[in-house]
Parts: sequence; C-alpha cells; structure tokens
Amino acid sequence: MGLLTEGTPLTWEETKKLAEHVREHGINQFINIYKKLRDRKGDVLKWGDEIEYILVKFNKGAKEVKVSLRAVDILSVLNEKEYNDPNGVKSLWRPEFAAYMIEGTPGKPYEGTLAHFNVVEANMKMRRQEVMELLTQDECALSITAFPRLGCENFTDPPTVPTPNEGNTRSLFFPDAAVFPGHPRFMNLVRNIRERRGEHVAINLPIFRDTDTKIPVDDSYKIRKAAKPDCVYMDAMGFGMGCCCLQLTFQACNIEEARILYDQLTPLCPIMLALTAASPVHRGFITDVDCRWNVISGSVDCRTEEERGVKPLKENKFVIKKSRYDSIDSYLSEQGEIYNDIPILYNKEDYEKLRNSGIDDLLAQHIAHLFIRDTVSLFSEKINQNDEEDTDHFENIQSTNWQTMRFKPPPPHSTIGWRVEFRPCEVQITDFENAAIVCFVVLLTRVILSYQLNLLIPISKVDDNMQNAQLRNACREQRFWFRKDITTDVSPPEANRCCKEAMASEFKECNLIGQMTVNEIINGKQGEFPGLIPLIQSYLSGMDVDADTHCTIQQYLKFIQQRASGEILTTATWIRKFVTEHPAYKHDSVVSEEINYDLLETVRDIQEDIKSCPDLLGFRIMSKTKENVPHALENDV
Repeated sequence: MGLLTEGTPLTWEETKKLAEHVREHGINQFINIYKKLRDRKGDVLKWGDEIEYILVKFNKGAKEVKVSLRAVDILSVLNEKEYNDPNGVKSLWRPEFAAYMIEGTPGKPYEGTLAHFNVVEANMKMRRQEVMELLTQDECALSITAFPRLGCENFTDPPTVPTPNEGNTRSLFFPDAAVFPGHPRFMNLVRNIRERRGEHVAINLPIFRDTDTKIPVDDSYKIRKAAKPDCVYMDAMGFGMGCCCLQLTFQACNIEEARILYDQLTPLCPIMLALTAASPVHRGFITDVDCRWNVISGSVDCRTEEERGVKPLKENKFVIKKSRYDSIDSYLSEQGEIYNDIPILYNKEDYEKLRNSGIDDLLAQHIAHLFIRDTVSLFSEKINQNDEEDTDHFENIQSTNWQTMRFKPPPPHSTIGWRVEFRPCEVQITDFENAAIVCFVVLLTRVILSYQLNLLIPISKVDDNMQNAQLRNACREQRFWFRKDITTDVSPPEANRCCKEAMASEFKECNLIGQMTVNEIINGKQGEFPGLIPLIQSYLSGMDVDADTHCTIQQYLKFIQQRASGEILTTATWIRKFVTEHPAYKHDSVVSEEINYDLLETVRDIQEDIKSCPDLLGFRIMSKTKENVPHALENDV
C-alpha cells in the first residue's frame, strides 16, 4: 500500500461528516495536478514489480504451520536500512494489511533496455533472501496468494482468537490481532468499511463438491444470515486484503501514452488472472474457484443496502453495481470511447467541475466515477490542505478504488511521470515464475506501443471475462472474449505481416471479436489470431538482443506458452491436485492441519530449490545471480 500517512484516525461518524469535504478538495487537487502536468512529455519507460509475501512458522513435531504475526519486527529492520541509505538499497519494503504480510519492490526503477530482464529474477531472489535472513529457523516467507487455513481455529503464531461481538473486525474467524498493528490506517479501514456498510462484509465461495463433502459446509449460516449453506463463508476484510498478489507499474512518456496503456492492458487483465490463478483453498476448504479476486472485492465492499439495490435510495445518492475493488468501468483513450458500452456512474457536479477546468469528457468521467465513493480512512492532521500543493485528498479516494488497472498522475515536485498500474495477477511460488510473468507483461506493453495494436473489446465483455477467469481450471477450460483483428491503419509492416499470416484470407468484420481459450490468445489460433507470444517474437526479431538476454527471455516466454497450453499446471490446479491426492485427504473438501503442513512444506522446498516439482514448473533455469544487479524500482515508480 506504499508509505503510510502518520496521524490520528477518525471514526466512521467523524469521517462521514467530512466525506463531501474530502471529495470537493480531492477534485480540486486533481484539477491542479492536471493543469500543471498535462503537458509533461519526454519521460522514458521505467517500470517495476511489487511482490507480497506471507510469513509462516512451521512446527515439524506437530505437523502444523501458522501465519507468523511478526511483520512489524521484520519491517523495522528492513526499513532502517532504507532510512540510513535511501539511495543505496536494492529493495524497498512496506507494510501490508495483515500482521503476517510484507511487500517488497526493487529499490529503483528498471528502464527500457531489454538487458534489464536479466536482473529481475535476481532482484526477486535477493529480496526473498533479505527477509529470510531475519527469520527464525522454523519461519519462512512464502510467495503464496492465500494461506490455505486462514480463519481456521488457531491459525496464527502467537495464538489469537476472534472476537465476534467486540473490537473492530467482529469476525467469527479473523481476529483483530491478525491486522498489521504498526499503523492505524489498516484497523481504521476495517472498522469504517464495516460501519459504513452497516453490517459485516460477506463473501460466499462455492464449495468444491467431492464425494463426501458435507452440505451445509459448517454452522455459519445459523449465525449469520449472509452465509450460504453450500458456500465457504468469510466475514472480514482480512480474508481478501490478507491475500498476496503480483503487481506492475509502468511510467509512460506522457499522459496520452499512459491512457493508451491503461486501455490496451485492460482486456489482458482477466487473461492474466486466469494464467496466474493460485488460490483454490480458503478458510480450510477447497472451493470451486481458482482466484482471490472476488474474495478481495467482497472483503472491502462498503456499499450500503441502498447502494447495493437491496433497499430504495433514501440516505444514499446512487445504486452502485460494483465494490470499490473490482474491474475498471471505462476506457480513457479516444480509441477506447466506442467500447464504453456500459453507462458510467458519476456525480454530475464533479463532472461539470472537471469539464469546466479543461479536462476532457473521458478523463472527467473517470475521475468523477472514482469520486462516487466516500473516504473510508481519514486522519485528523490531514483534513485541511493546500489544494495547490497537497494531493492527499485526491489520493485518499484514488488509492481506495482498488481496480484491475490504475491511472496514476505524477506526484507533485517529483521526477516521476504519468503511470499505469497493472493489478490482476496472483503471486506465484517461485521467483522464476514471477519474473517470467513480469517480463511477459512488460514485453506486451512494448509490442502494443511499437506495433500500435488495438486489443480493445467492449467493457461489458471484460467484465464477463473477469468472472470466467476465476472459475475452476479456467486457464484450460474457459473461453474469453478477445479481439481477433488487432492491427490498425498505422501498424508497421512487420505487425501486419505477423497478424495477416495467422488470419483467414477472408476476414469478416463481424468476426472482429470472438471467444478464445487462453492457449489460443497466448499461442495463437490458425486462421483467426496470431497469438501474443508470436507477436512478441516478431518484435524481438527486429531488436539487437545479446545472447544472455535472449536466452533469459526465451525461457520466460516458453514458460508462459506452456502454462497457457496446460503443459504446465497453474498454481491453483497444482494445489488442488496436491490436496486431493494427499493420503490424509478424506474427499470431504477439507484441508486439514496435516495436509496444509505438507502442502506449504513442499511450497517452501520448491521456492528454495530444495525440491523439484515438474508438474508445477516443467523446467528450471539457472539463477541470474549477477554481481552488477542494478537498483530497481523507486517506491510506486
């Protein structure tokens, strides 16, 4: 979540009274940012990744593994290095929502040369090692999306208990003590989201039905009316924000390029979510989904009953279709406007204010849409601000609209330019996998811009794809809406040549958008679509790439190809397979302490190269442990 503002958090009642104040000044602050920086040009590509880790503690004798609530201790040491030598560190560390989570990024941005791909994996390995050196012998930092028994009895170390009738979370399963205690923002969000909603958040994931699965799943439905008997019920922000992900931020050369990247990467979000699926187990049960997305979406859904359409509007202004954590609702570029096929909800007064300040229709709609949300975390020291210099009120709303893509203006008084953040990917077990995914997405941005491609489809189809991407085994079995004819009138000859060779000789306009598997989108479908990897290969063929970098890139691309084709399992499929084939599994959809221990011990051994797992990775490459690893990404680029 980046560096955090210090201060005194306000209660929901206090925050609610200031919601219009934050909204008004947040809009003013964006207008001032835009006026100052809309003409900023000439920034070069800079990019970086963010990886979140879960700290766990193994008890070999008892065959148990718990989340370790030591993030505050670990971060205090890691942050001291940065404080003492801010320009010399090779990694940056930030707190995350849970007391067992930490987030690591490279120390400074990677840049546009392909040679940087040779150091991505090495930097990830270095980050992991930096944390591991601060852990006890029985602890480990795992890059897993979800701790399988989160919310089960006695899942933390030291032991904690939930408090359903008091405190801030008031969960049947998730204790307040599991929230990061080092900054008040996190607990403030927990309390204010619950109080704004007027009830507990409610997440119901369909259970994976095996031969001996019991329905009802447990007694939750007897206690909470929101719980569904045939679903895994979760009732706290921690179940979503306590998950980990892999994110990427790109700096564009100007605002127009940032808008193009924002749009063109949007149709890829559900494809990459399916490709990186890694979380089929929640609260100790195998579910019938493979991804975390809807879990997080539900975990911060602060909409009231009126806003969810359960009751007629009286106290609230809008019926809002989505949680504040979800897929985007509109494209931002001129090219994307015709694909905005869902009416976008926004406050008309905010929209008019933005338009009257010289901001175009699409961007004004986007900002006014973000600002239909109330602030859910406010500090007393930050109420009154100078809108010409400060941006906290804008960032307050912007940063709590957690969407698949984020459009990020330059921070004031900074060398950082216009950026976009790519947010759908689930984190993978190994540094090799995470590096491969990162480099693949970065290469796609270069191909999209260099070949001037058009990947846009109606925003409603992106929404459909996001739901399909989370289904069990979606990477192999689901079909996704995708654009087939992706070249434009200004695409260079090499792009047209690569695409036309794959297309049928008589391509009909009505076939512009169709449904394809992830394999067909990534690897191509003869007569219909060239494939993203062949497009990348065509792009690389025109580049001067040294042998070492070429070897690294090709191994990453091979991994992506094999994951898409099903030759290499998604992490979710592998986890499901591990659990259901475990000798102690009773075909009841339950992941016991013993199964969880063996699963996470195997995960630890795989990520530390102690144990090979062909089903998961397919192959391995030599570590890129070069001495001249450059510093990578500044915080948030």
